[in-house]
Amino acid sequence: MLENFAIKISTRNRQKKYVFFLEQMQPHKDTKILDVGFTDDDVYPGVNFLETNYPYKKNITGLGMEEGSTFKKNFPEVKVVVYDGSYFPFADNEFDIAWSNAVIEHTGSRDKQLLFLSELIRTSKSIFITTPNRWFPIEVHTRLPFFHYLPKKYFDRILWIIGKGWAAGAYMNLLSINDMKKMLKELNIKNYTIKKNRKFFSTMDFFLIVKKE
Repeated sequence: MLENFAIKISTRNRQKKYVFFLEQMQPHKDTKILDVGFTDDDVYPGVNFLETNYPYKKNITGLGMEEGSTFKKNFPEVKVVVYDGSYFPFADNEFDIAWSNAVIEHTGSRDKQLLFLSELIRTSKSIFITTPNRWFPIEVHTRLPFFHYLPKKYFDRILWIIGKGWAAGAYMNLLSINDMKKMLKELNIKNYTIKKNRKFFSTMDFFLIVKKE
C-alpha cells in the first residue's frame, strides 16, 4: 500500500514537471528535444513521461546506456541513441532543448555528474533537468527517512544491512541545490534558474533551467 501511494505521488509529480516544462521551455512542432536517460522499464505510468505526453515524438532523440527494446516498441517514432555514459555523441548545440528527469543523481561520482551536466549544456541550446533534493526528509528511491543525511559511506552500509544494497554505491549520489550551484559555477554558467518543487512543507526535488540564447 505504501508503494502504491509513493507511485501515485511520483506520477503526479512528473505531471507537474511536464506542465512546468511546457510553460518554461515552450517547445513547438519543430523543436528538437534530447531526452537523456530514458528507461526501458514501463511497469508504472510515471516513467518516460515526456515521450508518453509530448505530441511531436518524431522530434525526440532518446539517449541512454541500454538498447531500450521495450522503449522502442512503446515509442517507435523516437530516435534512440546508445552511449557509454561519458561524452554525448552529438555536436555542440545540436538540440534545441535537453530534458533529463531524475538522472544526474544516478551518473556516479561528482566528476561524472559534472561531465553529465556539461554535456547537456554543450549539446543543447537550453536544458531542463530535475533531481531529488538531498535534504528532503524521505529518500525517494528507497522510501527511507533521514538515513540519507548521513555521509554516503554510512548510508550505503545501512542500505546493505536492510536489504536495499541495490541503491548503494554508484547507483545514487544525491544532490542539494547548493551542490548544483557549485557545479554550475565550476562550469562558468551564470544564466540559470532553479525552481523548488515543494511537498509536505519541504523541497522534494528541484528543476534546473539553463538557456544559452
